Amino acid sequence: MKLTPLSDRLIVEPLNEDAVTLAGIILPDTVDKEKPEKGRVVAVGPGKVMDNGSTRPMSVKVGDIVLFKKYSPDEVKVDDKEYLVLSESDILALVEA
Repeated sequence: MKLTPLSDRLIVEPLNEDAVTLAGIILPDTVDKEKPEKGRVVAVGPGKVMDNGSTRPMSVKVGDIVLFKKYSPDEVKVDDKEYLVLSESDILALVEA
């Protein structure tokens, strides 16, 4: 099955951060409950339709690494793989290597 986002939505594959500090301390899940999440964009919609009927193109593209609010995306599972669906407005920043 293939997901194709509509409007200004995008599909993100979540990237799991290491839960171990440099000193070797294992951090429980509850430590980062309010931290933004990070993921790789795997699909983008065409963009937001403006009031005048034109479409504003997306500012992210497939392959970008993005930070987004932890509780903003909707979770979906396709072929036993977990993806997140979120609006472009939920993206906080692009991560550059």
